[in-house]
Amino acid sequence: MRVLLVNMPWSPIDLPSLALGILKRSVDERVPGATAEVLHANLAFTDWITERTEFTGDDYEYYALSSYFMGCGDWVFSSALYDDPEWRDDEFTTVMTGKLKAARMKMTRALHRIVPEFVEMIARQVVASEPDVVGFTSTFQQNTAALACARRVKELAPHLVTVMGGANCDGEQGAAVHRNFDFVDHVVRGEGEAAFPALLTALTERTPLDDIPGLCHRDATGKSVANPMATRPLPPAAILPPDYSGYFERLAASVARNWVEPKLVVEGARGCWWGEKHHCTFCGLNGSFMEFRSKSPDTFYEEIMDLARRHKVLDMYVVDNILDMRYLTTVLPRIIESGYDLRLHIEIKANMKRSQLRTLADAGLIYVQPGIESLNSRVLDLMDKGVSGCQNVRMLRDGAETGLSVAWNYLHGFPGESAEDYDPVIAQIPALEHLDPPVDLSARIAIERFSPYFERPELGFTGLRPEGHYRFTYDLPEEELYGMAYVFEAPARGIGETTVKALNEALADWRKHHTDARLTHDDHGDRIVLVSRRRTFSWRAMELTDPFELAVFRLLDQPHSVQALLRKAAARVSDMTLDEARVQELLDSWLALGIVFSDAGQYVHIAPAAVNEDLLRLDFMRHIHAEETALAPESASVPEPEPARSGGAQ
Repeated sequence: MRVLLVNMPWSPIDLPSLALGILKRSVDERVPGATAEVLHANLAFTDWITERTEFTGDDYEYYALSSYFMGCGDWVFSSALYDDPEWRDDEFTTVMTGKLKAARMKMTRALHRIVPEFVEMIARQVVASEPDVVGFTSTFQQNTAALACARRVKELAPHLVTVMGGANCDGEQGAAVHRNFDFVDHVVRGEGEAAFPALLTALTERTPLDDIPGLCHRDATGKSVANPMATRPLPPAAILPPDYSGYFERLAASVARNWVEPKLVVEGARGCWWGEKHHCTFCGLNGSFMEFRSKSPDTFYEEIMDLARRHKVLDMYVVDNILDMRYLTTVLPRIIESGYDLRLHIEIKANMKRSQLRTLADAGLIYVQPGIESLNSRVLDLMDKGVSGCQNVRMLRDGAETGLSVAWNYLHGFPGESAEDYDPVIAQIPALEHLDPPVDLSARIAIERFSPYFERPELGFTGLRPEGHYRFTYDLPEEELYGMAYVFEAPARGIGETTVKALNEALADWRKHHTDARLTHDDHGDRIVLVSRRRTFSWRAMELTDPFELAVFRLLDQPHSVQALLRKAAARVSDMTLDEARVQELLDSWLALGIVFSDAGQYVHIAPAAVNEDLLRLDFMRHIHAEETALAPESASVPEPEPARSGGAQ
């Protein structure tokens, strides 16, 4: 049996498909007499479209990822799905005018008109390769392209068996796909390592399909049948390493090689150990199975090393929804000792310790996504995140200190939040401009399938409808769109537009001025030197020498309340009489100077430890100021600026 696995646009072009890499290996190793190949149609598209339009890598990224919640990428290929180059063009234009810039609108409509030609080319290429089974993966904005190709393949060669799977086919979504598109013979729902080989074996041996968990198939009358989903996820030992044969060679021959730096995709774990206990209210990422399971440290380490050696690529994207904390003392130290200069990207939890972050940095994890989402504790409680606003700010500070790039999003729109939750954060954002800003402006939360907000109306969202873009993409009734959709419309909750506008203006300034902003500290034992270069604060250098101030600043390495600071500082500075008023006075002065962040009665300092260059630059500037003062005429002398004084030093 010959199996062809097809990766249609808009799958990312800088990454091989993990899903198809795993399925290729599962077919080759687990189905006797079967072989699998991968057709990288996403890369073929970049070559095809650049011969016809002024299309760039930024354009591809837009349709693959940036426009996901507007559905632009899926609408582009709906013309091929319905064999109509003008498919719902007027409706799209009406709805999206004002949401898309004129140039983006023009390109989207132009792509919509010509992509049926690309799908025709790929479908004929698929048929010409004479496979027995054609498998399509579908994640994010890949659905209409995959469906369109499956439709045309079935028209050209009705005998070919067509199969779909992937994140867009999980649970009810997969059942809806199978019900509504009869050119898809089978849909694999959930994890495919076991189900897909079982399907191929059953097809070869002509045995019944009813016992394959999650599989959608048709009975003798042609009616769609959806087998019950698996009751348990695959154990870690059953999760195969991917086979990326052919991807890097195909990328090297594509125009896309000029747009991206390719990365390997590695997987150590599935599910979320935090979500098993506290499912974040807006998160639908884990689909049918939240249960956390991870590969043994030895297995994961060997997979990483084998992929690096095999493909000679050191940049890796770890797709785990959350880091297995065991890997901090098992896998990562071995990576450090290996001598491989890996560059890893991974998701973590925001309450990790600085020592743990240093381990990540030393192992090559230059890019982390800690799921910060807010800097206010009450809003974070509404999300069930399990962290505080001060802990999230501490994460940004420690990330900067350890050399990690922290990617995060600011979300709003949670039932129960108010302007009073946001106003104090907005007022403090100028003090944070030296830390990594969110990747974009604040976004109202989307209601995602599998999230508690979707599954539990009592949390605040009722009357959900599929997002509007599904209605001008698919020719389906509302109830079927509801089954296929991943993102849903809901009445706005939480803060109003006035607060949203103020928040986004502050975030825009943060993003604009971040590269020029700096705040650091250096602890010399008997004094702490702070250096600041931030646009809204006039002071440039400050020394803390008072024992009380030194004790409080060091304690604020971690979030503390006033009462906890008083108790611990009094123990460290025994010859002083301290009370809450004095601690509060010091904290208020440091808030005014942008040295600490405050939320929910807690405080944390926001100055990463200085690198030598900061101190050298400060000394150099003092030297220059001294020279200018000595050389200038008295009437034109420029006095050295007075260092800022902390209000608590008396």
